[in-house]
Amino acid sequence: MNTMLIRTRSRLIIALAALLLVPVYVLPLWTIDLEAPQYPEGIGMEIMVNTIRGQNEWDLQNINGLNHYIGMKEIHPESIPELKVMPWLLGALCVVGLVAAGTGRKRVLQAWVILFVLLGAAGLVDFWLWGYDYGHNLNPDAAIKVPGMVYQPPLIGSKQLLNFTAHSWPGAGGILMFVSLGLGMAVLWLERGRRRLRIERGSGRIEATGERPKDEAA
Repeated sequence: MNTMLIRTRSRLIIALAALLLVPVYVLPLWTIDLEAPQYPEGIGMEIMVNTIRGQNEWDLQNINGLNHYIGMKEIHPESIPELKVMPWLLGALCVVGLVAAGTGRKRVLQAWVILFVLLGAAGLVDFWLWGYDYGHNLNPDAAIKVPGMVYQPPLIGSKQLLNFTAHSWPGAGGILMFVSLGLGMAVLWLERGRRRLRIERGSGRIEATGERPKDEAA
């Protein structure tokens, strides 16, 4: 038996993990909510794989209005190049995951998990840099200026910004991506443990009989 192939059950799990990425095209990757006395119902925006939209019809317009007064840049999805690239990267992740499931090759699975981790880390870093730019590079001629105040939203969690409380959390699409990656990493770990167990059993047979198992013979 080829130890570089993963079990059928593991391949099915990887196929499921890859297919979990498909709904991400229509679900929010990340959400940012703002709470303030003047907005008792709250306002917020959702970061999709290819755009940014308000949680309600006028939310993005209201957020841009607030940004104008405090000197932040307005948010225009069409001017953000990452939103043009992310759908293709997501599609590539889905395809490579399905190839890993279809071929059953452990090296392809390893490549998929590594690619997933690298793209995920790059996305989070890019998101933080985007927030830093919007929150720190303010218009000096803004109507409202608070010395030393910056308006970078949290990467994850909550943060007080003047009289607003900003909440930043993964959306449904982001959660699906974490689950997909978690399944891939779990399968890799389980398959690695299975191979180690087979090697240990093979070593035991060699010591007992002096013969190498057929599936590990040169």
